[in-house]
Amino acid sequence: MPNFREGLQDIVAASSSICYIDGDRGVLSYRGIDIHELAEKSNFEEVCYLLWFGRLPLDYELAALAAEMGKNRALPPEIIDILRMFPKDASPMDVLRTAVSALAFYDPDRESTLPEANLRKTYRLTGQVASIVAATDRIRKGLSIIPPDPQLKHAANFIQMLTGTKPDATAERALDVALILHADHEFNASTFAARVTAATLSDVHSAVVSAIGALKGPLHGGANIEVMRMLLAIGELSKVEPFVRETLASKRKISGFGHRVYHTEDPRATHLRQMSEDLCRSTGNS
Repeated sequence: MPNFREGLQDIVAASSSICYIDGDRGVLSYRGIDIHELAEKSNFEEVCYLLWFGRLPLDYELAALAAEMGKNRALPPEIIDILRMFPKDASPMDVLRTAVSALAFYDPDRESTLPEANLRKTYRLTGQVASIVAATDRIRKGLSIIPPDPQLKHAANFIQMLTGTKPDATAERALDVALILHADHEFNASTFAARVTAATLSDVHSAVVSAIGALKGPLHGGANIEVMRMLLAIGELSKVEPFVRETLASKRKISGFGHRVYHTEDPRATHLRQMSEDLCRSTGNS
């Protein structure tokens, strides 16, 4: 099998102007704009417009997009009922996958795959995914669900739905930048899965469900779960060095260090590191 490449590495599946990565130089850009510039000067809504429409919006276009996203965050009552029925110990990724699939039944454009209908579904799903995550967390904790506030930006609204309080500027900006940094990452596994499903002319919800299914895996987005489990298992600072030495000696992997695409610092880490420090200082909890 001379043409076999593990993980489709170096296999060209398509060309795209949406996202560009140079792993040797640590470059990540959306539509030709470097991620560092977007992280410093943009916001999530503006980056959504950039990714969806191929250019930065004018002021009135950005305002219209933000308003459209804001008014489409609410979940149908039937979805809330479904979320309450799931086991409290269910994997959040399993909950998200199933809830997004169920959303298709209640979408006003469920029978249409025209471009304008797909765009409306995109507005809804962007907000509704955040609403599902926040509602799931509160249900698991026995708390009441906080309805979305259409007047708040996406990041601030999510934090409010999750915690029940409006975030301060530091917390809102930290999540806003984190959303920018993770908005796209070229042809990763979940994007590829979504593209395969969409290429069959299936619907937007099915494509997103395919992406969530791929994202769940521990060799993709599920790696984040393994990092959190590792940190919780270590527990305190004094146990870090013994844990690392024992793990290296037994030749086991240490989760959370490096990304297979980047051979230098992941450009997203540059901002996440600083934001984490800012957030720790603002809360007094490191």
